[in-house]
Amino acid sequence: MKFENTGIENLKADLNRLDELMLDYGLVREGQWDYERVTYDKKLVIKEGTYYLRVQGYAHEGDVGAHKAIIQLMTPLLGKHYYPHGMEYGEGEHFPKSLVNQCEKLLKEVKAEIEKFAI
Repeated sequence: MKFENTGIENLKADLNRLDELMLDYGLVREGQWDYERVTYDKKLVIKEGTYYLRVQGYAHEGDVGAHKAIIQLMTPLLGKHYYPHGMEYGEGEHFPKSLVNQCEKLLKEVKAEIEKFAI
């Protein structure tokens, strides 16, 4: 499921600042990057299953591996994890309303914080 029109997709920010902020909200990058892209994930386990809120971005300038990059953020996603097959984001998936509301609230807070240092 895509979280359209959050405004996050319009933001560019310094990678190091993003890493710190996202971690404060439980969105972890860990090894999910290459030299041009980043992915921040928050694992959400509820009785209906395991879900991941995902915020991705790409290097607008610089190099992620060198920790010197300006990241253009993309539209946030919510996916359901199916072991061992992976993530499903599709239209046919059921996403509990309480989970969607929780994610929307978190994304709104994250956006407000990123705007303070966005480029």
